[in-house]
Amino acid sequence: MKKITFLITCCFVSLTFAQDISLEPFATGLSNPVNIKHAGDDRLFVAERDGRIKVMNTDGSINPTNFLDIDGRVTDFGGEQGLLAMAFHPNYASNGYFYVNYIDNNGDTVIARFTRSSADIADPNSEVVLLSVVQPFGNHNGGDMHFGPEGYLYISLGDGGAADDPGNRAQSLNTLLGKMLRIDVDATDMGNYGIPADNPFVGNSAALNEIWSYGLRNTWKFSFDKTTGDLWTADVGQNQIEEINKALASSTGGENYGWKCFEGNSIFSSQTSCNTITHEAPVAQYTHSSTGGCSITGGYVYRGTTKITLQGLYFFADFCSDDIGYVQETTPGNYDISFIEDLSGLGISAFGEDFDGELYVVSLFQGAIFKLNEVDLSIDNQSISNIKMYPNPAKTILTFASSNASNQIESITIHDTQGQLIVSHSNFEKHLITIPTEFLTIGVYIVQISNKRGDRSVRKLIVE
Repeated sequence: MKKITFLITCCFVSLTFAQDISLEPFATGLSNPVNIKHAGDDRLFVAERDGRIKVMNTDGSINPTNFLDIDGRVTDFGGEQGLLAMAFHPNYASNGYFYVNYIDNNGDTVIARFTRSSADIADPNSEVVLLSVVQPFGNHNGGDMHFGPEGYLYISLGDGGAADDPGNRAQSLNTLLGKMLRIDVDATDMGNYGIPADNPFVGNSAALNEIWSYGLRNTWKFSFDKTTGDLWTADVGQNQIEEINKALASSTGGENYGWKCFEGNSIFSSQTSCNTITHEAPVAQYTHSSTGGCSITGGYVYRGTTKITLQGLYFFADFCSDDIGYVQETTPGNYDISFIEDLSGLGISAFGEDFDGELYVVSLFQGAIFKLNEVDLSIDNQSISNIKMYPNPAKTILTFASSNASNQIESITIHDTQGQLIVSHSNFEKHLITIPTEFLTIGVYIVQISNKRGDRSVRKLIVE
């Protein structure tokens, strides 16, 4: 298949090798796709904004029969209405339950459960409404849905729209708008769902108990790191800043992400109530003026097994600039952000993650799905490729040999597959260099070699 290849030219502080990424066409023929999820097997399900869900097979083919069609119940005027998200129950294989987030014909948010009738078809008459939220405006209706590691359903809701959050809804604990919700779909104390006992505002009569965190403007997409359980949210900004937030798996909820008092790390509103809030700063942000972006699309941390150099990177995109970016934790609590630029014409509305942790990119404009790939682990020019690294696999010693003075090695770094720096050496004066590896845990590592001209090579190392 034809591959469209782009080179990331920005570098991290601790992860300094370039990433060579390709978008491989995987599926076409979709209509306004906005969400993609798996159901615990090798299929993928794609939500189309007008109210249909399609089944996509491992070869990229799409079943001709819709998995679900609720077009008649869905309002999809504008880019932030329609069928927006879905999530499959952790026990979907046995109970057949899945959940959708859509805007109904009144313009309000509906969170509903449906049941499959066969492997590839759901029953449109099986709808059970869990939650309905009045939407005051037609924008910022968006949201995503995921089951967390503990089995509760998380739902992101925008602040209800217009500009400047006129109702101060994101900061108010008396409305579900501008929030991350957390509910128990297997309980019934609220009718068709329940409130987890450890939600942060349980017992607080001044707050709605469904709220997990607040101060969000328009979290169009979010995800959980399938390895760590950390929660990554991408919040669309207003005038200047797009932000990425991260809550550790150990979080007990209750975070205030600051909107509308803050846009990213910058003060947005000078209203008196903003003087007393404590908010969670984003782990990464970018400005509209520096990137041409204006609407972040959240993605996933790559946790697949086939792309070593992508391990631990959080991928996202900007819908306006069509840039794909990634965030790397360089040292504990410190993050760098980099971009792949000039991917025009895609209109990236979502990312997807399959059962094995491989990532997909959703193009709204092309009605297509792309698979995120790395082109080649080695990024060498001809001269630096002549530097030898042996033995590989290594046990106790790793040797590097340069052929001549013009190709003399300047630095060597070794990272683990999570992107953490393990070894760093520089300012070599010899052409033959040895580095001990006996202290390294058995596994796969990424070695970067730089020569004194600034050329770089990235290679895979196996330690036995």
